[in-house]
Amino acid sequence: MDLAKGEKIILENLYEELSKVVIGRQKEIKLLFTSLISKGHVLLEDLPGMGKTTLVKAFSKVLDCSFSRIQCTPDLLPSDVIGMSIFSPKSSEFSFRKGPIFTNILLVDEINRALPRTQSSLLEGMEEGQVSVEGQASLLERPFMVLATQNPIEMEGTFPLPEAQMDRFLMKIRMGYPTIEEEELMLKKVGDELPYDQLNSLFSPEAIVYMQSKAEQVFVHDSISSYIVALATETRRHPMFTVGVSPRATKALYKAVKSWALINQRDYVLPDDIKELVAPVWNHRVVLTPEASLSGMQSEKILADILAKAPIPEEVLEKAQ
Repeated sequence: MDLAKGEKIILENLYEELSKVVIGRQKEIKLLFTSLISKGHVLLEDLPGMGKTTLVKAFSKVLDCSFSRIQCTPDLLPSDVIGMSIFSPKSSEFSFRKGPIFTNILLVDEINRALPRTQSSLLEGMEEGQVSVEGQASLLERPFMVLATQNPIEMEGTFPLPEAQMDRFLMKIRMGYPTIEEEELMLKKVGDELPYDQLNSLFSPEAIVYMQSKAEQVFVHDSISSYIVALATETRRHPMFTVGVSPRATKALYKAVKSWALINQRDYVLPDDIKELVAPVWNHRVVLTPEASLSGMQSEKILADILAKAPIPEEVLEKAQ
């Protein structure tokens, strides 16, 4: 894909290629791509067998980027993620052996089966694009993206992610069950074996870095920024939340909507972009009250109510265009 010609990013090519392995899931694919262009990381949460790992593996394949996978277990150590210094008897010196985090796309499978100290070993890399070992900082490759899968925390043998770790994920996406038609097509098309080897690469690391730089240039009018801040303020006042979104979450939404606009072939942000991304960007950054949790309330539903009750000023639509 030649971005120099018109600088158009055609999602249809991505959908078509991934359809060789992944049936449906166009919304999830678009959100993954948006996070990548935003230099963000994604947490995919759902029950086992819902296609989380399949989607991540197929997505990384079409990016033509280096890829590593970590299968999390309770005995996984931070050094298994970052790497360690190895003593060589020949040279009588220590040399650093890089861990799987030194890659473009890192799949952290079942992240909540790892102990909290191992989960936290990802923090520096996710936030700063580097890791520190024995006082020495080593830069990670660009682009760098963590795609983590998680089973619901009520399942046996899992450890809830610390709030600091959750906040490092740009988005949390719940897969959900496929439609009847999608599940039937899945059995007909990829029922026996997943043909990962048939996937063609569409984006090079250089192309992705270029798109990331283009996303930073997308125009956001002051009234759009004010709208984002107003929504964030409402989450902090809402009686169903004990904790509303932080300024980091406000900034995360700001970055994400710029990338969303870019992949929709616009160089400016619209209020509809915010409506599309509030739930995946903010749903894991708010904390429900005990009463709301016991009554079965979902953070996505409350965020939708906040959006519905916060009408967009007419000037936002006029000035954004």
